Amino acid sequence: MKIVNFCIIFLVIVLPTTLASCNTKKNNYQLVAPEGKLSLHIRLIDNKLNYQISQQGEEKIGLSVLEIMADAAVTIIDADEMESDSTWKPVWGQQSTIRDNYRQLQLNIDIEGVKGVFVARVYNEGVAFRFVLDEGEKPDAVTLKCGYAFSKQSNYYFPKGETEPLGPLHHKEINDFLQQKKNKISLPLVVESNESFMALLESDLYAASGISPMRLYAEDVEGEMVSVNRVKVDHKKWMSPWRVILFGDTAGELVVNTVPINLATPCQLENTDWIKPGKTLWDWRVHGYTAPDGFVYGIDNESYYRFIDFAAETGVDYFLIDDAWYKHVTKGHFELSDKLALQAVIDYAAKKDVQLMLYYDRRHGEYGDDALFPYYQSLGMKGIKYGFMGSKVGFTREAIQKSAASHLLIDFHDSPVPFTGIRRTYPNAITREYCHAQQDSRRAFTPETFIKMALINAITGPLDMNNGNFDLNGINAGLRQKGPRKPHSYLSTVCSEAARTLVIFSGLVCIPDAPEAYAAKADLFEFIQKMPVGRWDESHVLHAKIGEYISTARRHDREWFIGSVYCQKGGALDIHLDFLEEGQDYEITYYEDTEETHCKTNPEAYRVRKGKVKKGDVVKAIMAPGGGHCMWIKPRI
Repeated sequence: MKIVNFCIIFLVIVLPTTLASCNTKKNNYQLVAPEGKLSLHIRLIDNKLNYQISQQGEEKIGLSVLEIMADAAVTIIDADEMESDSTWKPVWGQQSTIRDNYRQLQLNIDIEGVKGVFVARVYNEGVAFRFVLDEGEKPDAVTLKCGYAFSKQSNYYFPKGETEPLGPLHHKEINDFLQQKKNKISLPLVVESNESFMALLESDLYAASGISPMRLYAEDVEGEMVSVNRVKVDHKKWMSPWRVILFGDTAGELVVNTVPINLATPCQLENTDWIKPGKTLWDWRVHGYTAPDGFVYGIDNESYYRFIDFAAETGVDYFLIDDAWYKHVTKGHFELSDKLALQAVIDYAAKKDVQLMLYYDRRHGEYGDDALFPYYQSLGMKGIKYGFMGSKVGFTREAIQKSAASHLLIDFHDSPVPFTGIRRTYPNAITREYCHAQQDSRRAFTPETFIKMALINAITGPLDMNNGNFDLNGINAGLRQKGPRKPHSYLSTVCSEAARTLVIFSGLVCIPDAPEAYAAKADLFEFIQKMPVGRWDESHVLHAKIGEYISTARRHDREWFIGSVYCQKGGALDIHLDFLEEGQDYEITYYEDTEETHCKTNPEAYRVRKGKVKKGDVVKAIMAPGGGHCMWIKPRI
């Protein structure tokens, strides 16, 4: 597969201006963000690299160590500073144009005979560090380590697999948590300190070979954390991933922060025309649903034809068939289910101009990845949902590359490596389930869990969360084969479900309910149907409080889509329409809870109404307990 440096050559204004060049040894360096709010100090103390970060004069991270070889003495040979300001266009994403503006310090260093480079970048919204070891003899294994000295009054939040993210926790509570067997801190670690927020994660794992994912630990000293990567190195030039620290005045600002994707290796695909973000129907959670005409959905051709018909009628791009399409796998061979004729489904989808995706995992046997992706391509598939692969960096990287070679989108199921920023490098990495997908393990998460994941897990990139159920009464009554084991445990409203499909950023929005459930509420489904998934020009989190509420606005061309979700307390958020164009009148459609709506007792009550708005108006988005609110705003012609 031929590779190039960029997916598209974009409007680029690069200013590699050398601000300073020093050929004499120095022990102290200061780097200030382009807008001056963040300040980074790099110091060599007792032959060890240390850093310190201040925001508008307030210390955010105290003196902390940076190292790539434990206890090895570092010598700074020389240093260069520069500023870069460029603009590039992603293939798809939360923004159609991304500015990459930073100041950089590069230190040429010697680590007890091992030559290398330490690079630090300061953006207006974050700081990042990377080590590069030159070719030549190096230790067989090294440890990338970064310390973080936070305020002792800090609160911490982080994901916890298929359960509610943890937090707010104090430092001692994290230590207690880590003492329990198999417990770990998953990325990102969100830090709330003095009414502002930081997030710790890594970017550009793609560029680092022989590495394990970043792990976080709490030190014995209160407020001090440390991250490590175990690395096997060889004699070739080796580059670490970027250590990333994001900054935001609110938790919501971290979700739309562009620093991690700016740090990622530019696109490695020569042609990206075949990569199309969009929406997909999915069969897995519909099995057992009885349609109004008495038809019962299952693993059969008629069920799949109904999905395909609805997708074709409503403009849904894809239909995803889960693992029921095969029974057993041997090398180079799938034993297909005897419940359906797969080729007939493929032919029917082609006739209806609906693209198909197929699930795969190794629990029923291993096909062999070298042959797997070409086989999917030979079936005419548009993508693969890959499950149960584990958190292996090398495997994940190769699966993304091999799927790209066969022009397949890839959606990682279960608990994959976050691989933050990979959608820039390989934009066929369309989404991944780095969260608790709704109803996973046949459990339903609460509104509070959703809001936490939307403000914590989502910092790492696109999520496959499977929001958007409309038949909430049927699901809660246990009328699905794969619904929640506990009846009436699915706490949401249909307006919240619609809003969630917008709030959670993804290149593939998987809507998991039956076609008839959406058709029965066609006026509400309109909000999902009209969303241009993954083709946003700009995105903003207007309101955010971890565990309580979130409100997200996304623009495509001149149209705005706004989704808000509230916890079980219910409440209202003032949506200021200051982002609309001056002098332009707009038509607005509201999709909202009613006075009777409640996530426990009346989840399917909603209303749709229209109105007119203009720049400067304020909409009070009123949400029921566990409810939501949606708006579609378009210019009046």
